Amino acid sequence: MTSPTDKSGTKTTAAPSNFLRHVIENDLAQGAYAGRTWGGSPGDAAHHAQGMPDPAKVRMRFPPEPNGYLHIGHAKSIWLNFQLAKEYGGVCHLRFDDTNPEKEEQEYVDSIRDAVKWLGYETYLADRPSAPGTIQEHEYFASNYFDFMYEAAEYLIGAGLAYVDEQTPEEMRANRGDFNTPGTDSRFRSRTPDENLARFREMRDGKLADGAAILRAKIDMASPNINMRDPALYRIRRATHHNTGDKWCIYPMYTYAHPIEDALEQITHSICTLEFEDQRPFYDWLLDRLAEGGLVASPHPRQYEFARLNVTHVMTSKRKLRQLVEEKHVDGWDDPRMPTIAGLRRRGYTPAALQLFCERSGTTKSGGWIEYASLEAALRDTLDPIAPRAMAVLDPVKLVITNWGELMGGDDTLDDCSAPVHPHHPEMGKREFKLGREVWIERTDYEDVQPKGFFRLFPGNKVRLKYGHVIECTGATRDADGKLLEVQATLVPDTKSGTPGADAIKVKGNITWVAAADAVQAEVRLYERLFAEANPGSGELLDELNKHSLEVCTAFVEPSLAKAEPGVGIQFERHGYFVRDTKGAAAGGQVVFNRAAGMRDSWAK
Repeated sequence: MTSPTDKSGTKTTAAPSNFLRHVIENDLAQGAYAGRTWGGSPGDAAHHAQGMPDPAKVRMRFPPEPNGYLHIGHAKSIWLNFQLAKEYGGVCHLRFDDTNPEKEEQEYVDSIRDAVKWLGYETYLADRPSAPGTIQEHEYFASNYFDFMYEAAEYLIGAGLAYVDEQTPEEMRANRGDFNTPGTDSRFRSRTPDENLARFREMRDGKLADGAAILRAKIDMASPNINMRDPALYRIRRATHHNTGDKWCIYPMYTYAHPIEDALEQITHSICTLEFEDQRPFYDWLLDRLAEGGLVASPHPRQYEFARLNVTHVMTSKRKLRQLVEEKHVDGWDDPRMPTIAGLRRRGYTPAALQLFCERSGTTKSGGWIEYASLEAALRDTLDPIAPRAMAVLDPVKLVITNWGELMGGDDTLDDCSAPVHPHHPEMGKREFKLGREVWIERTDYEDVQPKGFFRLFPGNKVRLKYGHVIECTGATRDADGKLLEVQATLVPDTKSGTPGADAIKVKGNITWVAAADAVQAEVRLYERLFAEANPGSGELLDELNKHSLEVCTAFVEPSLAKAEPGVGIQFERHGYFVRDTKGAAAGGQVVFNRAAGMRDSWAK
């Protein structure tokens, strides 16, 4: 199969698949939501009926539960919802789905806000009828809808569509049936609406113990979809909520709360991952019933599912990631090896890189694994055109130019050298550094005897010190154990880069270096994949960890890097893309750089 071509005959790359664009475009073409009104804030049918024609052509939402730090999978959901809203003249709501009080904390709320903003997305639109043209933020909490959810539950009870079940958990499991066996009606299913309403209010008022009863929808215990066999709507849970405090001792189940939240916010396209596909019939059943009762506006939201983002060597289980943090296998939620957005950010990933990766990964209904190398490739592709360059020596050994003083007028003489900040952007200027008698070079740039295809330093060979002079290697010094201590060379006169004689001598080797006179000592952290297993999660957590996921080295870097901005990507020539760590200096006071990605995939087979 050949690549497609444009009208000029140039080969083009096919756009990644995203079936949701087709869904939205079809809805817009058919005017599916054209008559919708918006009351200026979330609300019931009566609230929105008094509003104005909705200026948002589509309304999306990103609804994380604030029970942990967001990870790469959430980045895909953020990108998908916010980007589609942007592309189709809509708005995306940030909603904290905080219906589980025992696991939610303000720390996570703050981290989610920060992650969404850092990825480049805002939740603003001028859509308040009472204040035309005034921009307002669309950030909401599910817990602010608890009053309406309770009202809706009482409506369902009164309509004979919900009942209080007081079976034991064991009885409920036994009576639920399985894929081959229909469920059995609860003995409490035949209660009258009045009996159910009185009992539900006793649940609300704290007169029943935790776990003593639940509110269930009355649908069909024989349904082939087990999720439609009278799903739970409310449970009793005495727990202090981060937003509502101790007002409630009953809390809605996620499957009940989520469609109501979407409806109150007038969401048009409710996007979730494939594991919620079997929940869609209940989503529609609930909103159809509430619309029939005049509680929510029509047309109500529709749910669409896409395949979860799975990246090789990456685990996104919050429970297991929390274990790594609590057992101190990593340096917190923002450890650069973690798949959290905070970790990726600290490692050196950029919003542009993550957006590109999400776009390239496609949006389909079929699952599969995306190679970790694709994530690194997105970073390289976005940083290469803009990242400043610098030289760094990560495994340093000293090179002494023995005739330096003779040719340069003294051993302490320093020669001014320069290089472009970026080879393709002269407007970015030049970086300045020195060359002297002693320089730091990579240990791997010297061999006593030339290996096949090796054109760097060995006795008798000439190389260029990049942006500097040509030198000829004369030998090296090793200790009793054979460890390389020092390399010696002589300067070849009149060969400085940028001078008329620079090309007088042709060399095959061109090595990076940093002068001992102005080098900045740095701690460089070389990160690799946290998990050695390509598809982690099936075995013991600690057994799947990559024991070589972090190597720390004492390096020397160009003097310009002493003032490098934290979080700004830099290409260390030969080595890859690095970023100054946002948490400050190392224990010894050295500046710290994290490797975001190598120049190529180091794990490629």
